[in-house]
Amino acid sequence: EVQLVESGGGLVQPGGSLRLSCAASDLTFASYNNAWVRQAPGKGLECVSEINRDDGSTTYADSVKGRFTMSRDNAQNTLFLLMERLKPEETGVYVCMTADEWGQATQVTVSS
Repeated sequence: EVQLVESGGGLVQPGGSLRLSCAASDLTFASYNNAWVRQAPGKGLECVSEINRDDGSTTYADSVKGRFTMSRDNAQNTLFLLMERLKPEETGVYVCMTADEWGQATQVTVSS
């Protein structure tokens, strides 16, 4: 059974940083495109970043460019999302996804 397990969410002050992790079982991240998506309260899903399966290149939503960094550790079979200079409006649930599989989500709260 495929499982994606996120960790690293929590409460952070505006301007602070968090690093999210997503570990997979029974699935190899490097075999698929991978993504982090988020949903703020009362809003729809937003794709924050993606890693391309073929060349490992990353793309980001305009709203996070220059502040978020997505990476993948193939040896650990883990995705990461480093989020810096966080804003209150980025509060929400963050989910890793790949190959039509979704993680259980982790809450990120940006508040003073």
